[in-house]
Amino acid sequence: MSSSNSFGTCAYCGKQIMWIRTKAGKNMPVNPQMINYRKPENGKKAKEKLVTPQGETIAVDRTDGMDAEGFGYISHFATCTKKRR
Repeated sequence: MSSSNSFGTCAYCGKQIMWIRTKAGKNMPVNPQMINYRKPENGKKAKEKLVTPQGETIAVDRTDGMDAEGFGYISHFATCTKKRR
């Protein structure tokens, strides 16, 4: 994890979030739970989008730790339980 990542609380739902600086230089709120991933086989569509600790958004499939190619985080925008105003 990059030292520029920091933790906070979502102003809408109150859950803990982590901030990751994206490749575009913007801060993105993500859920702090690490998710192991691997890229899908050629010709197959990935099931999920994750944000890497380096701020890259990637399309991947979840996996267990045994065959993982890396880890990332789910954008908190995708899981926040409260509506934004």
